[in-house]
Amino acid sequence: MSRLKGVAERDPRVGFRAERRDCGASVPQGLLKAARKSGQLNLSGRNLSEVPQCVWRINVDIPEEANQNLSFSAAERWWEQTDLTKLIISNNKLQSLTDDLRLLPALTVLDIHDNQLTSLPSAIRELENLQKLNVSHNKLQILPEEITNLRNLKGLYLQHNELTCIPEGFEQLFNLEDLDLSNNRLTTVPASFCSLSSLVRLNLSSNQLKSLPAEISGMKRLKHLDCNSNFLETVPPELANMESLELLYLRRNKLRFLPEFPSCRLLKELHVGENQIEMLGPEHLKHLNSILVLDLRDNKLKSVPDEITLLQSLERLDLSNNDISSLPCSLGKLHLKFLALEGNPLRTIRREIINKGTQEVLKYLRSKIKDDEPSQSDPVTETAMTLPSESRVNVHTIVTLKILDYSDKQTTLIPDEVFDAVKSNIVTSVNFSKNQLCEIPKRIVELKEMVSDVNLSFNRLSSISLDLCMLQKLTFLDLRNNFLNSLPEEMESLIRLQTINLSFNRFKILPEVLYHIPTLETILISNNQVGSVDPQKMKAMEKLITLDLQNNDLLQIPPELGNCVNLRTLLLDGNPFRVPRAAILMKGTAAILEYLRDRIPT
Repeated sequence: MSRLKGVAERDPRVGFRAERRDCGASVPQGLLKAARKSGQLNLSGRNLSEVPQCVWRINVDIPEEANQNLSFSAAERWWEQTDLTKLIISNNKLQSLTDDLRLLPALTVLDIHDNQLTSLPSAIRELENLQKLNVSHNKLQILPEEITNLRNLKGLYLQHNELTCIPEGFEQLFNLEDLDLSNNRLTTVPASFCSLSSLVRLNLSSNQLKSLPAEISGMKRLKHLDCNSNFLETVPPELANMESLELLYLRRNKLRFLPEFPSCRLLKELHVGENQIEMLGPEHLKHLNSILVLDLRDNKLKSVPDEITLLQSLERLDLSNNDISSLPCSLGKLHLKFLALEGNPLRTIRREIINKGTQEVLKYLRSKIKDDEPSQSDPVTETAMTLPSESRVNVHTIVTLKILDYSDKQTTLIPDEVFDAVKSNIVTSVNFSKNQLCEIPKRIVELKEMVSDVNLSFNRLSSISLDLCMLQKLTFLDLRNNFLNSLPEEMESLIRLQTINLSFNRFKILPEVLYHIPTLETILISNNQVGSVDPQKMKAMEKLITLDLQNNDLLQIPPELGNCVNLRTLLLDGNPFRVPRAAILMKGTAAILEYLRDRIPT
């Protein structure tokens, strides 16, 4: 072998380069060999402070094996190697890239996120085949003008840098579909930038923008626009003409008025929480025919108009932390899956009803519509509202509201007379909260054919009896503030359960049975000792929308949790993990899931 190598050094006709380019332990030869066959090389998380020459020259230099052995099988012929099309060098310590980048002209994907880059080389203009460029989580202060030469670019990810401006000519990236400029220092968006007519997703959140250009309406294909956490006081009226817009995020700005959207017929989600909006009128609602999610939390709203019923597609409405003192009864006509009202000085609806959750509030509002309708009945109907104070069971709530309420009695046992009072009436809700129950009343099984909501919160339950598992029409179950550390497998039979509240208990893991209830939409398990979740099983829970894991013992968040794309609300504050950082958590669920997906090992 040494003789052949010597020949190679003396005789240039052999065609082998004399110089040996050793990559060292950071890039094993086997990895390079595989990359020549697949066209893909992943050097993520290898503590690299610079990119080894053998990487840049992978398609230029003769493989090390060829220098050592001239006898190649047909499958190993280096001259038939595949050009490198995908290079991942993320999560390293790179401070710069050299112009040797031009030696990889076939690249379609270049991923260099989570490094310490302060600039990009001008040679990047020669990567004309590049379709995806990820330079997020670096220290870029300026983009080279040469980046506008990447005409085939479809995805450009520049979030978490120190950019203060967008280079001239950016509109030349006419194939760009996905652009993320979040968490930079941008103060303006140039009008020319809005000529990116192929753009589908644009993230401008967490910058220093005070306005958006009117020309933004030129982005005819834009579906997702995120302007959270800026200094916007208004949005241009032209925004309302973006016919393709489906998701609009304007949280944490300085908006005083809700925009009107006459042309945004496809708008499904509107997030304007944490602003200074004072009024919600019919004119703001009449065009939101397709809206599914409306987030108005942390504003200064004083009322909700009766015209809220125009939003017939609405599924999630967040009104928390406003100045709302009353709700229109017409709100009960909507088919909401989630309604948040916390932090409002509501006077027309009792706190205990609000605490029971969305469906109970809607049911109450619907009942008030009937109560408010003109009636021909005599005064007896009115006096029937008042029951003798000595009565231990509120028969009125059973008859009119279909609620069996025996809460806040501090009793250790539910008396038989409570169940006897039901008689032949239909009961859909049971409230035994704020007692001293150590076990679930056995007679609750008598209601299995009708009850859908059960509240057993603030008791002393340490286990769940199989009687509860018989309530197959159950959709809402509140078990918070008990002593539970497990749930029985038999709860899998609750085939209609949509919401379960397990907060303030003693769970150390997410109960296994929850993964097997496919109808679950909301899991609240904050303030426990949960140390892990199974992201693969959770991904299979296709209807899960809300997952509250705040104040638990999670030391790490599995990146695969990012694949749970159906989640609209993921709460992780108050856990001892270090990644994702608090800045990511503040951006909300979509940002958290995207961050996690970016960290799934390839």
